[in-house]
Amino acid sequence: MSEPKRTLAEAAQKIQQLLKELEQSNSSAMEREQIAYLTDETSPGFKRRAVNALKSCGQAAIEEFLDNPYVNVVIATIESWQEND
Repeated sequence: MSEPKRTLAEAAQKIQQLLKELEQSNSSAMEREQIAYLTDETSPGFKRRAVNALKSCGQAAIEEFLDNPYVNVVIATIESWQEND
């Protein structure tokens, strides 16, 4: 597995875990609330690595690392980080 793909896999797993934690405390969180939570719970370095890995590997690559309900939120989150970079 290439380094960008490994980084993307690690980021996807971390983000998915954070989303599962959020679901336990706020199961009705909307996408914008989920993105805000993920933004608050991750470091600038993590966000930068996730953005760069997504740019390198593409959106389709992230789908293989996530459970289906999380794909759209994770992609939207990383894209929002890219816009704010």
